Amino acid sequence: MFAAISILTAVEITSAQEDLPEGAIYIVQEGDTLWDIAQRFGIPWEDLVRANGISDPGQLKAGDEIIIPGLTGIGDVLVTSQVPLGENLRSLSRSLQIPEETIIQLNHLTSQTELFSGYNLVLPESNQQRAPVERFALANGQSFLELAISNGVNPWSLVTENHLEDMWSLVPGDVILSQNTDAFPGPGGLPGEITALKLSPEPLVQGKTTVVELNIDEELEVSGSLSDHQLNFYREGDGKLVALQGVHALTEPGLYSFTVEGSLEKGIPFGFTQKIYLSPGDYTFKSLQVPAETLDPEVTVPEDKSWTALAEPVTPEKLWQGTFQSPMAPSECGFTDTFGHRRSYNGSPYNYFHTGLDFCYNYNNQVNEIYSPADGVVVFAGPLIVRGNAVMIDHGQGVYTGYMHQEKILVEVGEQVETGQVIGIVGGTGRVNGPHLHFEVWAGGVQVDPEDWLMNAYP
Repeated sequence: MFAAISILTAVEITSAQEDLPEGAIYIVQEGDTLWDIAQRFGIPWEDLVRANGISDPGQLKAGDEIIIPGLTGIGDVLVTSQVPLGENLRSLSRSLQIPEETIIQLNHLTSQTELFSGYNLVLPESNQQRAPVERFALANGQSFLELAISNGVNPWSLVTENHLEDMWSLVPGDVILSQNTDAFPGPGGLPGEITALKLSPEPLVQGKTTVVELNIDEELEVSGSLSDHQLNFYREGDGKLVALQGVHALTEPGLYSFTVEGSLEKGIPFGFTQKIYLSPGDYTFKSLQVPAETLDPEVTVPEDKSWTALAEPVTPEKLWQGTFQSPMAPSECGFTDTFGHRRSYNGSPYNYFHTGLDFCYNYNNQVNEIYSPADGVVVFAGPLIVRGNAVMIDHGQGVYTGYMHQEKILVEVGEQVETGQVIGIVGGTGRVNGPHLHFEVWAGGVQVDPEDWLMNAYP
């Protein structure tokens, strides 16, 4: 979706603003504020005030013409467009056929890392549409001329389209583009063997499971990372790689690195890094009183480390199918607490968070059974001080589930369990205020919102 920004030169409206400094003229759109405009063009709003002699920024209205200082020599209508995932300054310059220097000038860029996925990029309207392109990567020992000939492309056209100074400046793994109306679209910052790249949700969200998908047309060696977590890719049908990675609920909102790298068929290395925005989750705050011994660091720290270590190994085989089933039968009282809410224990700071989903104890039932939500293998079954009688199940591909505060455990370590199998009885052991089931889901070594797994089928 592009928002049109009308630009004229200051010379064209000298009768209206003879005494104002030289610059491009922006026609204010409905809903614009001076702050919005300053953010869009990457300049301090005070500079807009000074350049336009504005005495009251609140009086700005649609149709006003204001000077954008520093934007000289731009004789086109400008548009704003969000930077897609899988693009960088070089790939945008080549696919849009606009010099990198112009993109930098229009957006006041100081670093390529500013072009995060979703960044509102200002571009000339005549260059807003990405041309269909093929993507080639230079192999080790291959010359630029050999690359062009082997792909049936005019070498001088490649030089021009990619804004290259010569044929000798490329290094192995560099991705270059060639306009081709029959080309299959794909992420311009990655080689042509990767035909699609997707993150969901995007932007990232605290406490959520991120799904990373790569569509490929050959057997590639691919690895990657999200923030400080190594991604574990597995094949989901022909031509698709998938990785599931949780984002910690207490990770500060902001920009984090996403990386994809690997090797192509002829040993050609490739690598791509882009910043991804992490948005806050919708979590509240809650204060609780619990037994003091369950807050003792000499108890909690070793237990937390050992519990986390259980969910770190990545079993290659995927054992679950579709949506996870509920680990308890439905009841009128539902959930007593949900995932992610910030917690204070016994007057402490709110530096804890609720790591799972609490199912209430149904007092109308003589027995409150706990069911495995999916097939898996039991990796822990035993008593803990904070978590009480607990069980953890490995469902493969780095996905685990945990069950705490049980009255009775009905499975053993190493046991293979099936969807719907009874694995325990709800109780009130460990750090609790009453009997309930605390249910956790882990993805990529991080606790994530279990409700997402009860409502959605993850690949």
